[in-house]
Amino acid sequence: MKLKTLINNNKKEFDREFSLLLKDNLDNSILSKAMRYGTVNGGKRIRPFLVSEAAKLVNLSKKNSLIIASAIELIHSYSLIHDDLPCMDDDDFRRGKLSTHKKFGEATAVLAGDALHDLAFELISGNIKTKDYKSNLNLINYLSKCIGNKGLASGQSLDLLYENKTIKKINVLKMYKMKTGKLFEFSFCAPFILTNKSKKEIKFAKEFGILF
Repeated sequence: MKLKTLINNNKKEFDREFSLLLKDNLDNSILSKAMRYGTVNGGKRIRPFLVSEAAKLVNLSKKNSLIIASAIELIHSYSLIHDDLPCMDDDDFRRGKLSTHKKFGEATAVLAGDALHDLAFELISGNIKTKDYKSNLNLINYLSKCIGNKGLASGQSLDLLYENKTIKKINVLKMYKMKTGKLFEFSFCAPFILTNKSKKEIKFAKEFGILF
């Protein structure tokens, strides 16, 4: 089966389960509506696909796989909402529809991004079932590193710094490795971390994910 077909099939299944998860965790408030709007962005859901494939390799349950994939998409969505803000990339549209701050206002968009970020950690910390709680702590710890000042946030900072400047290729690659690559890295290695695989196996998973 072609890779594109595999990704599309996984996207359909993930979107269905993700929609139910959002329904269970959000209400009818303006903030929740903005959060939901920002997550239904027409993306290919490649990160959930990576989680799913890695989960198969290490025999991680579908339920735990879904929680990890959902958390990653929440983080990804929060980053897109914030990226589009006037103080960042200042984009009025995201994949053909109004960006969240144009639809709901700048303040609500900021709060929606913040709340999606928090919901991601709420899901991972409260819904993953493992026999060894330390593996879940390791997972949470690594996600924090991947999206903080050594990962996603730092990559966005560099993106803003490099805007309208001539930048060396090595620096551009470093920026994308943090801004985009770190979530791919986490997506594929998360099931390995959660199932207590060896350091060598986890290292392989990280390297594969970031190169995907």
